[in-house]
Amino acid sequence: MTAKYEYGDYQTPLDFAERVCRYLKDARGVKPTAVVEPTCGVGAFLQSALIFDAKEYYGIEINPKYCDICRQRVADPRVRVVNADAFSFSTKSLIKDDSRVLVIGNPPWVTNSGLSAIGSGNLPEKANIKGLKGLDALTGESNFDVCEFIITRLINEYRDTNAIVAMLCKTSVARNVFKELKRNEISFESCDILEFDALKVFDVNASACVLFVRLANRAKSPDYCDVRDFECPETVKCRFGFSNGRFFSKLNADAEDFDGRCCFEWRQGVKHDCSKVMELTLLNGEYQNGLNKTAPIEDDFVFPLIKSSMFKSPVIRNFSKYVIVTQKRIREGTKRLETEAPKTWKYLNDHIEFFENRKSSIYRDAPLFSMFGVGDYSYSKYKVGVSGFYKHPLFSLLYSEDGKPVMTDDTSYFICFDDRDLAYVAMLLLNSAKVQRFLESIAFLDAKRPYTKKILDRIDFDKIVDSLTMDELIQTERELDLPQRANPSMYDGFKSVLRKDRLPFF
Repeated sequence: MTAKYEYGDYQTPLDFAERVCRYLKDARGVKPTAVVEPTCGVGAFLQSALIFDAKEYYGIEINPKYCDICRQRVADPRVRVVNADAFSFSTKSLIKDDSRVLVIGNPPWVTNSGLSAIGSGNLPEKANIKGLKGLDALTGESNFDVCEFIITRLINEYRDTNAIVAMLCKTSVARNVFKELKRNEISFESCDILEFDALKVFDVNASACVLFVRLANRAKSPDYCDVRDFECPETVKCRFGFSNGRFFSKLNADAEDFDGRCCFEWRQGVKHDCSKVMELTLLNGEYQNGLNKTAPIEDDFVFPLIKSSMFKSPVIRNFSKYVIVTQKRIREGTKRLETEAPKTWKYLNDHIEFFENRKSSIYRDAPLFSMFGVGDYSYSKYKVGVSGFYKHPLFSLLYSEDGKPVMTDDTSYFICFDDRDLAYVAMLLLNSAKVQRFLESIAFLDAKRPYTKKILDRIDFDKIVDSLTMDELIQTERELDLPQRANPSMYDGFKSVLRKDRLPFF
């Protein structure tokens, strides 16, 4: 099973490969002089692509056993199978007639972090391929899909030609490839996504597609990508792309223009990668950890915790989960706990092996029991938070009756306030029908995490308050089944704070 995962080894069923090739030939008029399959496996696409009657065919495969199977399976003198690494091998160098090249296939559906976790060496040479900076280059932002790496590399290899790239991949990968086409100013005639049922084809529960890119040898760069259904490719389901330099998941959607820069700083919750020790429940007045053992610690460093799955109410002030927070800012020394909270210090040291086994490089050379996602903002009295995972985001006002700051996990995002009324108005605005429609126009609901900091940072509160009336605020309150609390004075107070640029957040 590890070997299958390591190589993203989901061989394309021959009948599906044949359907893809037939679509390219009949519906798209593809007539290649050369066909390249960069990760050919046992050769389903090479075999199916014989219908194009091209002059030459090339399959690249890292697994020598698959190379042998492929050679036997596709016994045609025009076909050459090369045992090589798709991460670095130049397919273009093989082709004699490159007037019309078709690059087709099904690259591995795995990520670099997933391969690193199993100690795989089946990775490209390490590089910051998207030019990320700071923590983004260390944490999840730098996690890339191997399939995306291979497709992007091939597109760069064949840029400024009229080659066609047709690849099976996750839809999230296809969208990223489109963005890379635009970011790197690669000329292309068209880009389409044809969605198919991956559960039916591969027995994999993922949003998947055939990515079709027609490159160009002249300057051309459409701002959009059409999304179709592979079973009914004549109809465009929707279109995503760029408008006025901003990226939208649904172009021409019936949504208000709330796009801009958020005046509040969206923060991510605490990250510790040690839930069995750091996350607690309160039973009969005692804290219990994830090992079902009592945690005899001081209250001073224990805070209410809302995890992503707990964003189910617009106002949350009762808690079943708690978290130990060891720092007030990133990289702060934790030795002070030894004197300020000796029981907590002992408890953490008693479980030190859990911390030492954390794999992420962000903890390397950090103080004992370090966390991330901590700062002054973590200790704000009121937060308006949201789960990154929900397809329909519910923004919740978070606070504790005893005034203790509420923490969220690192798959959640929040903005901070020191005034409850202001936080309450912000929560209503974000949950309003107009803002929800706007968010749907910039987020992809099939993504693992539809709502990220990058998405939330585009919410322009100045535009929102110029559009939303007091009646709409009260209507949102009713729809959330909240007792009426909002009033014109509260709303005017929120607007006043925005206009005076005296924002009560961290």
